[in-house]
Amino acid sequence: MKVLVQKVLSASVTVEQQVVAAIESGFLLFVGVEKGDTPDKADYLAKKVANFRIFTDENDKMNLSIQDVNGAILAVSQFTLAADLSRGNRPGFDTAAAPQDAEPLYEYFVKQLRSYNLEVQTGIFQADMKVSLVNDGPCTFILQK
Repeated sequence: MKVLVQKVLSASVTVEQQVVAAIESGFLLFVGVEKGDTPDKADYLAKKVANFRIFTDENDKMNLSIQDVNGAILAVSQFTLAADLSRGNRPGFDTAAAPQDAEPLYEYFVKQLRSYNLEVQTGIFQADMKVSLVNDGPCTFILQK
């Protein structure tokens, strides 16, 4: 399981020209589920995201978590994070979990994030989504387990 974390000033997801989710300051998460991923991995990553200290404190140091700043999360499923790029010029997706396996684990991950009393909005699983964001920093990290 991979989670690409972007610290944002704002982010939104549009599906069929309708905004389905939007947040102000917080995290935009792209979540990729791979074959063999488990709820334990989702638990680990949800805890990591909830406690990830990349917001600046009064001394301008990355020392505050999303919980500390009352930020929001926009979580978007993205199977392309599971791409195999080791051969040729076209990505392979053999390592990506099948949709029927990935969706429940993605939903479980979102549920675990919410268990930390975080505001979490989501895109629509398997939809053709248009994601807009204003990256703060820019500040982008990849978390995986």
